[in-house]
Amino acid sequence: MRELETLIGIPGLLGPGMRAEIRILYLGEEDVAGLGLTMRDVIELVERGLREHGEKRVEMPPKPGIHPAEGVFVHAMPAFVPGLGAAGMKWVTGSSVARSRGLPYISGIFVLNDPETGIPICVMGCKWLTDMRTGAVSAVAAKYLARRDSRVLGIVGAGAQARTQLLGLMEVLNLEEVRVYDIDRGAAEGYAREMGAKTGLDIRPVSSAEEAVRGSDVVVTAVPVGVEPFVEKDWIGEGVLALPLELNYAWKDEAIFYFDKFVVDDREQTEYHARETGRPLPEPYAELGEIVTGKKPGRESYEEKIMDMNYGLAIHDVVVGKRIYELALEKGVGTWLKLL
Repeated sequence: MRELETLIGIPGLLGPGMRAEIRILYLGEEDVAGLGLTMRDVIELVERGLREHGEKRVEMPPKPGIHPAEGVFVHAMPAFVPGLGAAGMKWVTGSSVARSRGLPYISGIFVLNDPETGIPICVMGCKWLTDMRTGAVSAVAAKYLARRDSRVLGIVGAGAQARTQLLGLMEVLNLEEVRVYDIDRGAAEGYAREMGAKTGLDIRPVSSAEEAVRGSDVVVTAVPVGVEPFVEKDWIGEGVLALPLELNYAWKDEAIFYFDKFVVDDREQTEYHARETGRPLPEPYAELGEIVTGKKPGRESYEEKIMDMNYGLAIHDVVVGKRIYELALEKGVGTWLKLL
């Protein structure tokens, strides 16, 4: 295959006794971000991956993790999507400790493997990849689960995820107003200025999480894992779509159980998370991939209150990561490193 010819540096097949020089393409975060992959492109890739997941044509074990310090997790996320020829693993960290030191909350690497031989062919920074594909998953969820006339978006937490969430949701909804809350008022105001200029939307910092949630058509909570639950049942309106990026940490139990439909990206991973946290979750109505494939209907009424809780699927990383690698080869971007 062409990828192997590139990585071993020898065209064609190797003869008996010949030894290949295996090289890996390294892509830093600037390399990845500069390749020109758009949010619309990522949404299309993620939806294709969800379709494969909905048809049960993927290999993706529940992600194991370690917790080396309080407020720090490191997860291994392997996946193989045969239909799209994508295989690899993300080794990703979420760290409130890093953020307190002026470093990104999310960091790590993604390794892409050649599906035919298993040989690693690319290593890239995974922050841009993670931010973009997470925003894209929410966009796909909104496409199938939000009311078509959704105009108001409420965001709690004005970090990096809040930015790509807005970019993704704008692709599938006709948003007119965004309300953003952060415990750091300056962060919310900075978000409003930056994203207002970038999107042309009316983005308004608000003084409380309740003000961001109450009356919004779509609600995104993007706060650090481990926070004390604070979103109340009484804040939730009819017809809302809730997208809790930090899973069940921000939302009180009675609020989560108040929704009419509880959708997840993967049942097995969600059950694993519930056991890990010791907090109960509703029985999932469907996996998002089942809705994308039409096996189960998405929104069935204007009034339905739907929560879509995405634990994060490694299939998104391998599908998008493969496309990043292809673009890097096409454009001659990155640094070749000798493996053996």
